[in-house]
Amino acid sequence: VLSFMFWIMPCLAKECQAGAEPAIRIAAILSLTGQAAASNSSVVSGIQMAVDEINSGGGVLGRPLELLLIDNESTPIGSSVAAQKAVDNKVTAIIGASWSSHSLAIAPIAQKNRIPMISPLSTIPKLTAIGDMIFRVCYTDDFQGKMLANFAYNDLKVRRALVFVDLTSDYSMELARVFSERFLSLGGSIDKEIEYKSNQLSYDRQISEAVGKKADVVVLTGYDESGFIAAKLQEAGIQAKIIGGDGWGDGDFYTSGGNQLKTAFFLTHWTGESENPFSRRFVEKIPEGVPVIFGTALGYDAVYVLVEAIRKAGSTDREKIRQSLAKITYTKGVTGAITFDDQGDPVGMNLVVIEIRNGVPTYVKTISPP
Repeated sequence: VLSFMFWIMPCLAKECQAGAEPAIRIAAILSLTGQAAASNSSVVSGIQMAVDEINSGGGVLGRPLELLLIDNESTPIGSSVAAQKAVDNKVTAIIGASWSSHSLAIAPIAQKNRIPMISPLSTIPKLTAIGDMIFRVCYTDDFQGKMLANFAYNDLKVRRALVFVDLTSDYSMELARVFSERFLSLGGSIDKEIEYKSNQLSYDRQISEAVGKKADVVVLTGYDESGFIAAKLQEAGIQAKIIGGDGWGDGDFYTSGGNQLKTAFFLTHWTGESENPFSRRFVEKIPEGVPVIFGTALGYDAVYVLVEAIRKAGSTDREKIRQSLAKITYTKGVTGAITFDDQGDPVGMNLVVIEIRNGVPTYVKTISPP
């Protein structure tokens, strides 16, 4: 597997003087090439924003951050290779990955080598169960899947669901499983699970199968390809409501077909319309060309939570950073205050409902954990 790394080398005036403390090396493992690159680009931008700000403000513990951006080539194998590169380069911590299948490949290597890891966007529940070095700043599919089912049943008043499942995606399969269990428990029915692989050339069979059913909601549990599938369902005349999770709304979702949708709903982590004062300030300073979406916000928050843990630990010792993360309360998060439970998952993260109206995402409401 070929892979490449970008070194982003800081040189603040005081740190570049003779005898200055060396930079704190952080690895960000994300998809810079391949299928996931488009959806990962916002996370990269958020991470870079945070690192630049922190270094402009003098770094942490009087030392700048040195960002090692490693391409996982959009595959689990590439993610394992990238994680080993991070180990070989003696990084203090790892930020990443975005897609759940990639983080699942990185986490065992980070755990084995006792490197703290924070995923900005991997929602699959079993990730943090890999070990005590693994954290995330996003909610999990256990919460998301249940809330998506609740929204479908209680808000949209639908009762019969078709669930599209990407067999190549851990995220899609887990979200589909949790949604289906919850929807059934509420009294709904799952008419069929329609399976596909996101790299297939045609979805004609799946579209025909869906149109032939009498379901009143179609659940698309994938990533960017969901925009294409949703547009094809609409084009085929399906009357069912179309909904999805946080795999929508980033990358190529809109350009692949999401911008053609008359109406659809999805769940996500954050909206630029948030009234959180830290969120408002974040939106104001996002550079031109950087998307104002959840990936940017979560990438940014992941870096700041890590830096706060380093500051409170007063050290770059990995074990001390882990201990600091485990008991941290970071109140300045763009996506909300961040503190972790015993598993390394954030406590009390909100979920946002977005409606796509004539191709444009529109904020509907915020759902807080019960």
